[in-house]
Amino acid sequence: MTTSPAVWLVLALALLAANLPFVNERLFVVGPQRAPAKSLGWRLLELLSLGALVVLLGMGLEARIGQRHPQGWEFYAVMLCLFFTFAFPGFVWRYLRRHAPG
Repeated sequence: MTTSPAVWLVLALALLAANLPFVNERLFVVGPQRAPAKSLGWRLLELLSLGALVVLLGMGLEARIGQRHPQGWEFYAVMLCLFFTFAFPGFVWRYLRRHAPG
């Protein structure tokens, strides 16, 4: 069984979208810049919103390829865990790395 290019596209976009809230100080990537910095609450709200957008994109691609399969709560739980796992590099970069003195 081969993997469709649409699957790789959704995974790549999910990886990008999961890290955007942590590497960007603007609200929802294009909004006004927060000064001095966005709080963790804003970042989590953006993370969940971007996760929902990735799911909608995946559903749209699935519907375009063929029949869309109904998903149970397990799918969304796994998707949320995967999205949080994808966000780990951005979280580490934002909150756990040592900042240069100055």
